[in-house]
Amino acid sequence: MVIALILLLTVGVVVTSGHRAWQWTYNTAHKKIKQDAEAVMLVFGSVGRKSNRLAFDYSIGESPIYDITSGTFTPVQPESSGDEEEVVSGDAVEFRYWDVELDSEDTQDLMDVTKKATAYALFYLDDDKLKVDYGPYPPGAVPAGGGFKNTPDRTTVLAKNVTTDVDGGAFSHTTISGVGQGSVRINITITDPEDGERIKVMTATLMRNMWPR
Repeated sequence: MVIALILLLTVGVVVTSGHRAWQWTYNTAHKKIKQDAEAVMLVFGSVGRKSNRLAFDYSIGESPIYDITSGTFTPVQPESSGDEEEVVSGDAVEFRYWDVELDSEDTQDLMDVTKKATAYALFYLDDDKLKVDYGPYPPGAVPAGGGFKNTPDRTTVLAKNVTTDVDGGAFSHTTISGVGQGSVRINITITDPEDGERIKVMTATLMRNMWPR
């Protein structure tokens, strides 16, 4: 009986330790900050890839990157219009894309090819939250020249407890001769408020569409 009791206690300790290890592994893999980081990369990447690169023109004051001051969005412009490569950055970025169904019954009018986009997604930092607004284009997220953002159809909070340690802001875009290139980047840090664990989210998305051209 003593031997059986010892074996039973040993098995109990092993089972308990295994359960604790499994629970720790599960909690680590499914922490809220990790889910938020995955959501940011997924949404940022998918929206950027379907966006129209030619919906923005730095030369006429249209910039996808904005600074935010007291709720006012100001387009960030390149400092130079020469041949230099330059990075513009800020705390908001607007993507414009097509969000309409094609008319499969009318082969002559599948879509209005004169439109650069029909919808927008505005990613921006609001205190310690990373949000994204969705709405129709035109008019877009921010009035021409800047100002308060337009009222969106819906807003999603992608992550909380977000900070950025990058000079200039969370989003950046490379320009050459004043012309924005295809890649837009995000660089943020998400912190777990309970244990202080931090996850750095650094990724880029390529605006592959260029229409009309």
